[in-house]
Amino acid sequence: MLKRLIPYVIVALISALIGSTIAGCAPFFAKNAPPNPAPSGLNPPAAKAAVSEARNTPIVRAAQAVGPAVVGITNKAYARDYFNRKVVIEQGSGSGVIFDANGYIVTNNHVIEGAAEVVVSLSDGRSLPGKVIGADPATDLAVVKIDATGLPVAQFGDSDSLMVGEPAIAIGNPLGLEFKGSVTAGVISALNRSIEIGERRFKLIQTDAAINPGNSGGALVNADGVVVGINSAKIAIQGVEGIGFAIPINTARPIIQSIVEKGRVIRSYLGVGVLDKGTAARYGYELNLEKGVYIANITRNGPAAKAGIRQGDIILKVGSAETNSVADLRAALDAIPVGSRVDVIIIRDGRQQIISVVLEEMPQQ
Repeated sequence: MLKRLIPYVIVALISALIGSTIAGCAPFFAKNAPPNPAPSGLNPPAAKAAVSEARNTPIVRAAQAVGPAVVGITNKAYARDYFNRKVVIEQGSGSGVIFDANGYIVTNNHVIEGAAEVVVSLSDGRSLPGKVIGADPATDLAVVKIDATGLPVAQFGDSDSLMVGEPAIAIGNPLGLEFKGSVTAGVISALNRSIEIGERRFKLIQTDAAINPGNSGGALVNADGVVVGINSAKIAIQGVEGIGFAIPINTARPIIQSIVEKGRVIRSYLGVGVLDKGTAARYGYELNLEKGVYIANITRNGPAAKAGIRQGDIILKVGSAETNSVADLRAALDAIPVGSRVDVIIIRDGRQQIISVVLEEMPQQ
């Protein structure tokens, strides 16, 4: 029996010896075996990839040209804490556009409204205190100045040359400074969109480039890399996506210039308080009026009173402009320089009259 088992034992010992030898050599073979090649698509680039024409689009170039001149603006106010100590709190933030290398910045009035302090955040990471030079609530524009020189400047273009359908790029800080320098793109959707806010009518650029809170005061740029509008999230249609508005730069330019030179905007003044059908209804009055605006009150010693216009008259025209709403009258007066003599067509006691009026400067409020 033992003799029959001896061959099997010998075979088992030889097999164990061969197996241990192979196992001991395995690390050597594994170390010297060629590695499995990685998929070719995962190989790192040999050098920094060149930017192709397909990637270097007009939108990219416009963002590079204007982006450094777009800043963040933080509106801060004073408050009292639990111990009645004065503390500074943040009221909100928006955007602005540097238009002069010596620190002049245009933004929206509602961005800086009510601010005790203004802080400007530059694209290079600096934060500097800002001073409000002046503001114009009627057009929602304001100018802020910082103590700095050699700043990047955005070039202003010609908004009157815009075409519906051409690219539009919005640059700003949507939803706060955490998203500063954001770029959204779309097209010019429409021109000269007329929107009434309060007693004024705004002629605006409509775009589908996303304009969110925080974008206010930022730049609307065309494919040539020039600013064609100042974005305003305040002027918006609630609950509607893909419709944003910007103040045309040709409208903003003289307002900005007047604020820089005089600290405010100089406007012509007639010295009347008027109602149209819509405003009368809001005050609970029914106004039987087919055309024109009704003079509800008149300023003593104002331009209209001096010329002989009376309470109860109906203004049909100022110069060549028809005035069938309060906004019409405001727009007509804004278009006429202070000191001009203008014919005002009125109806009094059912009869039409022409009265010549010398317009004066609107008093500061």
